[in-house]
Amino acid sequence: MNTVKTKNDRYNLYQLLDQLSDHRREQGRRHQLKLIIILVIMAIMSGATSLRAMADFIQRNQPELLELFQPKKNRLPSHQTIGRSLQQINFDELSSIFHIWAVHLIKIEDQEWIAVDGKAIAGTVSNSQNKFQEFTGLVSLFVSKRQQILGSVKVNNKKDNEILKLRELVDLLGLTGAVITADALHCQAKTLTSIKVSGNDYCIGVKKNQPNLLRAIKKK
Repeated sequence: MNTVKTKNDRYNLYQLLDQLSDHRREQGRRHQLKLIIILVIMAIMSGATSLRAMADFIQRNQPELLELFQPKKNRLPSHQTIGRSLQQINFDELSSIFHIWAVHLIKIEDQEWIAVDGKAIAGTVSNSQNKFQEFTGLVSLFVSKRQQILGSVKVNNKKDNEILKLRELVDLLGLTGAVITADALHCQAKTLTSIKVSGNDYCIGVKKNQPNLLRAIKKK
């Protein structure tokens, strides 16, 4: 299959996935890591949320996938291969690749609203009913108008601070001219200052635990 390269090839997600570190043993690498990841992404976009469902998606679409990607020996990964490969993916590397791709693809309009959304990842929650609760979650920036995720960072509730992660995410994506909206957790002077300094505006909730600020807002 002939391919024509363009100036936008460097923002092709499949090609960007080539940058992922591959920690698998060399003799066990039957499939390119970027092929496995792009197939997982395609499967998830089609509604597959388990390893077997992803493998079923690949099987159902095998002729088209073989023609499109032309893998070695016309082989596509099984659900076992997908599972082993996903366990070794570096989250920070994958997030960085996604950020590069998403920022290029999604053009933020002036004064466009971007929501901060924090979610725990299913299956990571332990001690959910007491003070020892621990989980891993994602803090994401969500383009409300178009319902698109612009970027995400991982947060562990015992080790990380969601407030600091928001500042990190805004800096990482290099946003300007947007309106960042978030709940009262992010109503912190340093956070609001960092948003303004970055060239963005904000719309943040305020609760009664900040009585002076709440009174000042009500007076206006």
